[in-house]
Amino acid sequence: MSGKLYLVATPIGNLEDITLRALNILKQVDVIAAEDTRNTLKLLNHYNISKPLISYHRHNEEIKSDILINKLKNGEDIALVTDAGTPGISDPGEVIVKQAINEEIEVVPIPGACAAINALICSGLDTKEFLFIGFLPLNKKLRKEKLKEIEDETRTIILYEAPHKLKNTLQDLKDIIGERKVVLARELTKIYEEFLRGDIEYIINKSENLKGEMIILIEGNTKKEEKNLLNKLSLEEHYLYYEKLGLEKKEIIKKIAKDRGVSKNDVYMNFVEKNRGN
Repeated sequence: MSGKLYLVATPIGNLEDITLRALNILKQVDVIAAEDTRNTLKLLNHYNISKPLISYHRHNEEIKSDILINKLKNGEDIALVTDAGTPGISDPGEVIVKQAINEEIEVVPIPGACAAINALICSGLDTKEFLFIGFLPLNKKLRKEKLKEIEDETRTIILYEAPHKLKNTLQDLKDIIGERKVVLARELTKIYEEFLRGDIEYIINKSENLKGEMIILIEGNTKKEEKNLLNKLSLEEHYLYYEKLGLEKKEIIKKIAKDRGVSKNDVYMNFVEKNRGN
């Protein structure tokens, strides 16, 4: 009978972030696969847990996954942990989970801390819908393409970033998406936990020399969301919307054309034809 693969969430800062169930699983399994064995050893020592550790990180994932799958097939239970947070979320885990599922090995989630979710719920931004991107691509072309996607995104966006890249990333965001509400969450659940909230320019000015784990949360494109809602209206309703705002006919037609991505003449002629029909 195969063993089980446990995906165990570990603290993102404060060692007390860990759950009782996670501690029990770490005590029960045969092996712990860790992103950084030295980091995990500190956690295990804190809770007086002693287990064999296997290094499992981005650069050895393919090779070590085969080794771990064989252990699981031989009936050993394995806990997969990362340096902080939930395995597979911008951290190793995806590769072995896919292999385990293909081999019909049971995969068990052990819930716990996740930096992205904790940053989101304290951000003050919309939590009903959000887009988690994680780290932006290193390749400049791919990075720019991803940022262009963010420009039109109406949901709250969540990014991870390294401290030494923070200022450049914030500047890229300003250049491409313009002024938008932004929240910078830093060092979550640690002593120097901090939330900076404001427009991008404000966050850029405040981000000088900041250290620690960084999460950037960006308000969705509310203008596009408003435009999408307007485009669901009939032309007459669309016209009335702007008319109630006090705009003149010429300006209204111009705005409707821009919202719908058509020429001003098309909008004008549509109203002319309707008036003729009446």
